Amino acid sequence: MAMEDEDKNTAVVATNVRAGIKKGGDVGDNGACIDRQPDTVVHQAGLNPTAGRGSRSGPGAHAATGIRVLKRNMKRNGSRRCMTRKTRFGSRERDWLKGDTQRGCVCLYGGTVDPQPPAPGPQASSTPQTDLQLVLCSTSTTVEELCAQRDGQGLYVQLHGDLTRRLDPSERPLQMVYDYLASLGYSDPVRVQQEAANSDLSCMIRFYSERPVNADQQERTLLKGVFSVRKGKTQLHKWAERQVLLCGTCLIVASVKDSLTGKMHILPLVGGKVEEVRRRQHCLMFSSAGSQAQTYFVNFDTLADYQRWHRQALKVVSQTVSLVDLSCYSLETVPEYLFYSQDITHLNLRHNFMSLQGPGGLLNLPRFSQLKSLNLSHNRLGVFPECVCEILTLTELNLSCNSLHTIPVQIGNLQSLQTLSLDGNHLSSLPEELGGLFQLNSLGLSFNNFSHIPAVLERLSAVDKLAMAGNRVETLELCTLIRMSHLKNIDIRLNGLRWVKSENLEAVSQVTQLDIRDNCLDSLDLSSVCNLETLHCQRNQLGTLTLSGFTLRMLHTGSNRLTTVNIYPVPNQLTHMDLSQNLLEYLPDWVCDCRKIEMLDVTHNLLSELPSRLLNSLSLRKLLTGNNRLQRVPDLLDHVPLEALDLQHNKLVELPEGLFYKALNLKYLNVSANALESIPSSSQSEESLSTLQELYLTGNNLNENCGALLVGHQNLRILHIAYNQLLSFPASKLSKLELLEELNLSGNKLKTIPSTVSSCKRLHTLIAHSNHITVFPEILNLPEIKLVDLSCNELTEIQLPDSLPSTLQELDLTGNSSLILEHKTLNLFSHITTLKFDQKSTTTAGDSLNASTPWNHGFSEMSGQRNKLCVSVLAVDRFGDNVEACYGIFDGDRNEEVPRLLQCTMGDVLCEELQHCSVDMVYMCNTFLTSHRKLGMAGQKLGASALLCYIHRETSDPGGYFSLTVANVGTCQAVLCRDGRPVPLSKVYSLENCTEEMERVKLSKAIITEDNKVSGVTCCSRLLGCSYLSPWVLPKPWVHTVPLCPQDEFLVLGNRALFERVSYQEAVCTVQAVQDPRAAAKKLCSLAQSYGCKDNIGALVVSLHIGEDSCTCEPPVSTTEPRGPPPAPVPVSVTPGPSEPVNISSSGGIVTEFSSETSASEVGSEAGSTASDEHPSSGLASRPERRCSLHPATTLCGIMVPGSAGAGTHPGLFQRQPSSATFSSNQSDNGLDSDDEAPLEGVISNGSKLEVEVDIHCCAFQLRSGAPESPKDLDLEKQGSDYLNGKMRRQNSVVVSATNGCLLAVCGREIADLKKSPSTCSLFGKKLSNGSVVVPEDSHNLIEVALEAPKKKSGYFTAPAQQDPEDQLIVPPSLEQEVREQLRSHGPLLSGPSAPSTPTTLKDPVWDHPHPPAFASNLVPGPGPTPILQQEVYDTAL
Repeated sequence: MAMEDEDKNTAVVATNVRAGIKKGGDVGDNGACIDRQPDTVVHQAGLNPTAGRGSRSGPGAHAATGIRVLKRNMKRNGSRRCMTRKTRFGSRERDWLKGDTQRGCVCLYGGTVDPQPPAPGPQASSTPQTDLQLVLCSTSTTVEELCAQRDGQGLYVQLHGDLTRRLDPSERPLQMVYDYLASLGYSDPVRVQQEAANSDLSCMIRFYSERPVNADQQERTLLKGVFSVRKGKTQLHKWAERQVLLCGTCLIVASVKDSLTGKMHILPLVGGKVEEVRRRQHCLMFSSAGSQAQTYFVNFDTLADYQRWHRQALKVVSQTVSLVDLSCYSLETVPEYLFYSQDITHLNLRHNFMSLQGPGGLLNLPRFSQLKSLNLSHNRLGVFPECVCEILTLTELNLSCNSLHTIPVQIGNLQSLQTLSLDGNHLSSLPEELGGLFQLNSLGLSFNNFSHIPAVLERLSAVDKLAMAGNRVETLELCTLIRMSHLKNIDIRLNGLRWVKSENLEAVSQVTQLDIRDNCLDSLDLSSVCNLETLHCQRNQLGTLTLSGFTLRMLHTGSNRLTTVNIYPVPNQLTHMDLSQNLLEYLPDWVCDCRKIEMLDVTHNLLSELPSRLLNSLSLRKLLTGNNRLQRVPDLLDHVPLEALDLQHNKLVELPEGLFYKALNLKYLNVSANALESIPSSSQSEESLSTLQELYLTGNNLNENCGALLVGHQNLRILHIAYNQLLSFPASKLSKLELLEELNLSGNKLKTIPSTVSSCKRLHTLIAHSNHITVFPEILNLPEIKLVDLSCNELTEIQLPDSLPSTLQELDLTGNSSLILEHKTLNLFSHITTLKFDQKSTTTAGDSLNASTPWNHGFSEMSGQRNKLCVSVLAVDRFGDNVEACYGIFDGDRNEEVPRLLQCTMGDVLCEELQHCSVDMVYMCNTFLTSHRKLGMAGQKLGASALLCYIHRETSDPGGYFSLTVANVGTCQAVLCRDGRPVPLSKVYSLENCTEEMERVKLSKAIITEDNKVSGVTCCSRLLGCSYLSPWVLPKPWVHTVPLCPQDEFLVLGNRALFERVSYQEAVCTVQAVQDPRAAAKKLCSLAQSYGCKDNIGALVVSLHIGEDSCTCEPPVSTTEPRGPPPAPVPVSVTPGPSEPVNISSSGGIVTEFSSETSASEVGSEAGSTASDEHPSSGLASRPERRCSLHPATTLCGIMVPGSAGAGTHPGLFQRQPSSATFSSNQSDNGLDSDDEAPLEGVISNGSKLEVEVDIHCCAFQLRSGAPESPKDLDLEKQGSDYLNGKMRRQNSVVVSATNGCLLAVCGREIADLKKSPSTCSLFGKKLSNGSVVVPEDSHNLIEVALEAPKKKSGYFTAPAQQDPEDQLIVPPSLEQEVREQLRSHGPLLSGPSAPSTPTTLKDPVWDHPHPPAFASNLVPGPGPTPILQQEVYDTAL
């Protein structure tokens, strides 16, 4: 049938056999259409090139009208569940797909769950992968039509790698995919069609042609087999072969061997025993409980069977109740043999797809005669199963989240029911018969559609809690509660409640707990609720609050607009009160009269003074008064039991003199961000009784004299005294603080840290950045030291002991311009997980290029008191065409995998999306959605907040000013400083901060817990990852574009932890006071820690220099290269010359960070594909470039040519992120034969092989266009004149690329061999093994190929094998000139006409075949003693 005649309900179904099909995508006589299968691709995929070319017979071989057949071979990558396409559609298939956006592709998987990749070897290469089929169909194609063509029994869908559901015959698979993509945020029909065909989507939505088989689930549901069985402990019974089952709580033994008919012997196991029989191999003894216990001996055939049955039986016998847990098994019916377990009392069927019909359907549940508890929540029932009302023994029934609209009147039959959960449904009323359940004491009605409190509750006298959170109750009538005298606990949060009315003076005496958080109340009078004990009313709009204080114990009123709180009488039972984030200018008098108050939180108010009686209270233990306007603290009159005192962010100039010796129980004191010039003495005598453990003094005016006053606090564990006026710290005083664990001395004027710091044997954290320290402190002999931060100082040398403590995990030495690390020092540091230091570079004439950069950045990340860092930063000063920048921050909360993956791939994705569209809303939204998909399996259960900033010129006005486009999900935030004032650029997507998001989540019937988390997991309504929480948590970002102007000074990016502690205004003022962006970022993090943050903190500061005289470069005449996606971090073996030091930059271009533990390319083996599956369309015009006298260089991809500029002076040249580089010193060889020779700067070696992993994300491959600096380079400059036009040259089949002063060469004769190698074949395809997304241009391919290098095979990216050290030639610095001369004597390397890059043609971005990679032979010109390498000399790149 012709392609154009198949618009209606067309399905192209893949089968496992085909015949009469022409290779290359032709349509045969039988109407079958297949895509072309290149033999080379098949070989690389490890597939049989002849597979599938047999005769057309067997299932699915019949011809069907309007149906065409497509066969696809797939190759598995490192992810267990994601597939990588190795071929693309044929031309006719593409034409058919392009004809209508309602056509598309659906992937059908086989029934094997988590199949392992084929083992390497000859056998694997001959075994085709047949568990994946492609189906071309339309959105109107139903499951019934697909199954009719395939002779299948049905289709199954799996969302987010979780449960698998059988599709109804009328459901339409492709339409389901389109609807799913639309719910994520895709709006363009063409893009939806393209995304639906992407194989990476299978990690989010996947279709199966048969029910997936999971051995582990089968084992936990039912064990069955024929084994030798003997009954009883005596020898009277003989061994016999019998059918044996372990199902539910019983062991079932059949009376005959071959079937389960006839008499069945049931052995209850709950409370019984299962023991190993030592006299027989693989034999177990099963015994029931009770005085008349029965015993069966079962002899298993194999050890595997024995262990499986033993493990499952132990779980059953250890139970105290007869519980069967079948939750999350994708069940449609319960196993039929389960009904033999008549002792079952608790049955959990949560998260399944239970049906009414069938042998094990819900209609059969009344067969359980002793069932007391039944959980059917999350089963998509749609209607209340009336058969449940026949189980009269039920005491607990859970039907939450089943889309129920009504409750049948038969519910009144369950007279024994005590607990009924109906949360997360669509109920708006309850039947009157429910009022007859007099034993019902718990009724869950949260997150339904009730507009009022159901009247039937008046008759349910045993119910003491009204759980109606997340409904639509706008008015609460207190008189209604009076009639329900049995209700004590009222939960009506998240209802949109506007009024609480009391029409009469009658007291509501029974209510003791009331929760009305997150509503719309502007005033509240609960004086008639006379026995109220606990009130939660946070996040309303309350201006006034009136309460009865007779029995009040806990009061939570944070985040309102309160100016006063009226409570009468004085609440003498009050112990805990939270009045934070209100508008209180003074504390009510009754607060001081509370006799039992223990905790008072009045932070973020307008208080100017504290009552003296409050501080002298004999009950108060914790007082939080930060972020107010206090100018003094009243004196303590007597000893008080105060244990924690927070006075940060006030206007204090002094503290009470007797604070420390009158508050002897004080363990925590925070007085940061005040104006203190001294601190009080710890005691009145020489002997101190202080128990202070944590002291925060950051951001005051303290000098070195305060050191002597700290001696008395000998129990001090944490001391933060950063950003004061300390010139020194008394050495004798520091030695007395022997219990000190964390010391922060940053931002002072210290020139040295006393050597007595070595007396602090428990010290594990020393932070002393931003000082004037010249001598490295003696801290490397401390036994517990973990983190040392001495960045932004004036260190010149480091005196090291013979060995370093094994506990040292992080050492930051960046920002010490005079520090020179010797070779032995770097070797000694090689074991440190994270080592950061500045890499020295040679200044060249290209420095003028850096001066024209209108921005530079610095960042800081601190793990706080967490064991791992879950924050990652992306910073690229030179993005794309060198006049753009990209910055991002990612916060995984408690996982580090997703932030690292986003750090490695999101810049690549943005580069690719910019090729498709120039509309900011579109390309930013698609960047986030594509990154969400590329997270693969890692994104199913894990997620992260993400923020991305893109600085660019508008395509409509390339000569205009810059614009800043910001997109974010989650709680990462960005703020712009404009004219000294903060301008927020992001939107906080948390349920507490975003009302519309709260409403959206409520409408989708999510369960929001009391701490405002979706399903108790996250407080964010938008995240990248966490796809199992869809549709409640979405990846669609907030996008905002603002034009930049000369008044814009800098940009601050931070995660939630930073901006929870540091306000926008304080962040702006902090950065304004510090010139260096890196020092400013570090200060922000240090301040947040001193303000009480214990979590991971990340800050990125971008200094902007957008002046009136911005460059006015003109666009080039023509451009053939699209924007190059940034390559991913890859390790390379390099041989630096004397003038080309190894420079591995950490986001600023001048920082090196070595991580000997984990690199960014090895962050997980279960993540999905991060390389792109589609090429960017080169048909779209590239963004025009403008060039002026400040920007003479041409950029190609991202790596700087030696001699064009010093790498260390380019802030965005090599983008290295924290903990994303691996330095292997035990495989290094720098060419030095002894320690007497001069070591290479920044290179660590122990004499074996040098391996440095560098990140070349979004680098700028810059070609110098100036005049040659030496006559030796004159010829090279002439021959390389085509570089000025941004073109590459092809000469002598030699591929040469440069990376920061190091030449990497690939011999042309090696390319064919590399293509044949399984470890390197992926280099020559579109998707590289390191996950980078590259356009098929010569310049990009040669860089990727030259830089591809070994990585862990078990890591996130597939990696080629490690080459032997003897295969590499290392040229010592002293011989480089001689080698250069010898190479020149062989004749010039460049000869013949140049071969410019071929412009890519206009093609479809997804359906087309990938462009064949071309490997140009290029020689990079540049001054300096860079050796020119022939193809016989170097093979170091691979």
